[in-house]
Amino acid sequence: MDQTNTTSTHNGQAAAATTPGAQRRILVVEDDPTIVDAISMRLRAEGFQVQTAGDGPAAVETAEAWQPDLLVLDVMLPGFDGLEVCRRVQAQRPLPVLMLTARDDETDMLVGLGVGADDYMTKPFSMRELAARVHVLLRRVERATLAAHTPRSGTLRLGELEIDHAQRRVRVTGEDVHLTPTEFDLLVCLAHSPRAVLSREQLLAEVWDWADASGTRTVDSHIKALRRKIGAERIRTVHGVGYALESPSSGTPASAATPVTSVTDGA
Repeated sequence: MDQTNTTSTHNGQAAAATTPGAQRRILVVEDDPTIVDAISMRLRAEGFQVQTAGDGPAAVETAEAWQPDLLVLDVMLPGFDGLEVCRRVQAQRPLPVLMLTARDDETDMLVGLGVGADDYMTKPFSMRELAARVHVLLRRVERATLAAHTPRSGTLRLGELEIDHAQRRVRVTGEDVHLTPTEFDLLVCLAHSPRAVLSREQLLAEVWDWADASGTRTVDSHIKALRRKIGAERIRTVHGVGYALESPSSGTPASAATPVTSVTDGA
């Protein structure tokens, strides 16, 4: 088992990007010592506490015992792979997962998103970008936590698709659909402008908080994963531009989504 437990001192940049006064815990799961050292050093410089694990069983054991706030997870690991680690860790306690893969394979990316990963990066990558994505994922968790404690604002309905903002629940034809936090935020962003085409750059800025267009493929892969869960026909592609949320086979007027103020718990 390759593990370290190090507490680092805050710096101003980290404090501004995460919750003030809170030192977040990041578990880095990677079997390459050079890569794990580089990631750990960068994240500690950002003000995070870091532990590492070098194989699948150690990762699951450490996640259960240490209760990290976020998981940086390599796909290829000894023992069992990162996909199985993600399944087991998410079954214990949902948390944001940034997956790392050595292959630029969209199938791997979609499978990773399907088992609960929120984002992924293909090796080689810059440590600056990895740190930025970690901050973005943690901010998204903070927003979701705040939303869960705000007064209920009802359900947004587009045909047979229902989005409950307060409970962060999605139903299609009355059936609950499990979405990752990123998928939920992406769907909400599209649903707030039904049938309007949003560019990849707009989605990156609003969902991922990215100011540049370096992650447009990330948007494409998350859209594909979202389509698999809510129905491919519900998201229209405008080639060279972006995506729009549609309402196929429904009686909903084409003008906008319908807000529903009455929501029943446990429905």
